[in-house]
Amino acid sequence: MALLGIQLANIEVLSTAHRVLAPLVEPAIMGILNVTPDSFSDGGQYVDPAEAVDHALKMIEEGATIIDVGGESTRPGAAPVSELEELNRVIPVIKRLRSTSSIPISIDTQKPMVMAAAAQAGADMINDVSALTAPGALQVAHERGLAICLMHMQGSPVHMQDEPRYEDVVREVLDFLKARVAACVDAGIPRERICVDPGFGFGKTVAHNLKLVNDLSSFCALGVAVLIGVSRKSTIAKTLGKQHLLTGSLVTALMAVERGASVLRVHDVAETSAALTMWAAIRGAAL
Repeated sequence: MALLGIQLANIEVLSTAHRVLAPLVEPAIMGILNVTPDSFSDGGQYVDPAEAVDHALKMIEEGATIIDVGGESTRPGAAPVSELEELNRVIPVIKRLRSTSSIPISIDTQKPMVMAAAAQAGADMINDVSALTAPGALQVAHERGLAICLMHMQGSPVHMQDEPRYEDVVREVLDFLKARVAACVDAGIPRERICVDPGFGFGKTVAHNLKLVNDLSSFCALGVAVLIGVSRKSTIAKTLGKQHLLTGSLVTALMAVERGASVLRVHDVAETSAALTMWAAIRGAAL
């Protein structure tokens, strides 16, 4: 069996098909590459472009099939950074990685100018925690022919965890993402280039997060790929304790896959790849 993840025939980097997210035959592993000094789990570890690319190549060897490059922390309480600072962080890394590997590269940003520059540098996908709501973001995604991930977030990173409230978290998140998918389709972006992320940890309590994972199959009804990012997040620490972050991340990721998630955004690529291989072996034995 090939490494679990998107096969190069299913998403295109160097031609337009490398930017298609559906159909995904196997769950894809999106390796997190934060080139920031202040991200919640790995801030400051990969600010040097050479070290960042080395880490990306290691994740690829371990089973990552997409690399997600981020230059602005969106952890709770994080302050925004300038467009110039974000560009200076991510563009050298994307250029180096593209010159070294044909792996699909995602740019984790909310800024249309960064999206455009990243595409020019070789990125294939936009991962936007604000779901392309910034003026000009939809236009960049459409004109550049990029795959996109639309995430739900209540509020902004600075205040999103102050007091998150919902009457029905699944319905409200689903309604938001349905509207954003429709906006993308209306802008000319094909559904096969779209995925959605319910935003685990982004303006949600522990109970909200657990409910979203448990009801993740509801999001498959949108007719696009579903991405989930639970890796090392505080809901796991609050549920199990910080010493069990990896265990909790793997269990939650596998339960998300069982409920329809097709992309897992993770820090621990080797462990996630092994867990998925075991999951697939057991699932295959039941057929």
